[in-house]
Amino acid sequence: MLLEVCCGSVEEAVAAAGAGADRLELCAALPTGGVTPSIGMIEEVRARVSLPLVAMVRPREGGPCPHEADFRAAVRDVRRCVAAGADEIICGVLDAESRVDLARNAELVSAAEGTPVAFHRVFDMAADLDEALEALVGLGFCRVLTSGGAPNVDFGFEALVHLLERAAGRIAILPGGGVREHNARPLREAGFEEIHFSFRREKGTGYGGVADTEPDPERIQRIRAVVE
Repeated sequence: MLLEVCCGSVEEAVAAAGAGADRLELCAALPTGGVTPSIGMIEEVRARVSLPLVAMVRPREGGPCPHEADFRAAVRDVRRCVAAGADEIICGVLDAESRVDLARNAELVSAAEGTPVAFHRVFDMAADLDEALEALVGLGFCRVLTSGGAPNVDFGFEALVHLLERAAGRIAILPGGGVREHNARPLREAGFEEIHFSFRREKGTGYGGVADTEPDPERIQRIRAVVE
């Protein structure tokens, strides 16, 4: 089973690679759900790690329908993240009716110029997950990161299985959101081939009152142990 580990710093990326991750998602501001990482971060991780790198492109925290100016920045970021060494992009926007915005997402996919593009967990905010899934297949997304429209994969387990069956190999379904040792094996047994999770732990209070964190490589090793 492929383990995709979410990393919010170069330190975390290096630690994840050393602990046995198979693929890394790079982002910034993890407590907000993640936003676009810096080009410097991508380049530094690329110089230190040989694993496949997925760069999140999300122009700001908050809702799934960015202002036009922020969207234009996201299109630029897709191109720059690829140039900096990202092997894949994860991005995506909805429209005002909480449906997959066909025109905007097509532009994001096009900006990647052939680099694979995945759709992030804004998918879980879509009004109709089946409709959204079909839209992503038509747009050429390679996978979708989702908790089944629920707060986490435990509550969304049945919906995740439904999405996997509906996808029927046309697009990969990547469960993420609360993946831990207790649910990793059931996800594998349900037929999922990859999972997504973060692995930081708090170690105090940092700048601006935000929790200071450090990598917890043993979480990756524990999850690896239960899915093998």
